[in-house]
Amino acid sequence: QVQLVESGGGSVQSGGSLRLSCAVSGYALWSVCMGWFRQAPGKEREGVAALDSDGSTTYADSVKGRFTISQDSYRNTVFLEMNSLKPEDTAMYYCAAVYPSGGQCRRIGPALQRPGYWGQGTQVTVSS
Repeated sequence: QVQLVESGGGSVQSGGSLRLSCAVSGYALWSVCMGWFRQAPGKEREGVAALDSDGSTTYADSVKGRFTISQDSYRNTVFLEMNSLKPEDTAMYYCAAVYPSGGQCRRIGPALQRPGYWGQGTQVTVSS
């Protein structure tokens, strides 16, 4: 059974850092496309970062240079390192996964298309 479990959220002041983790079970990371999304109250969910099955990464312009998506294949875990956090980064963060289609990760920018699997979310709150 495929499961994604996020952790690492919390409350920090502006300029602080957090590292989110997404523990994956039920499949190997090398076989799927992974991504992080976030949703703030009253806003639509947006793709933040994506990690393709070939190891390439894509970021939303709003987080480029501050966030880093990476994976630890041994622990089957995906990370989102978030630095220089801003109040506008406050949101519920979700990791998601989808199998490649035709050998490619289908996404629009950093947003995976039709992820088949989602984690439960972890809250990130940044105060000014």
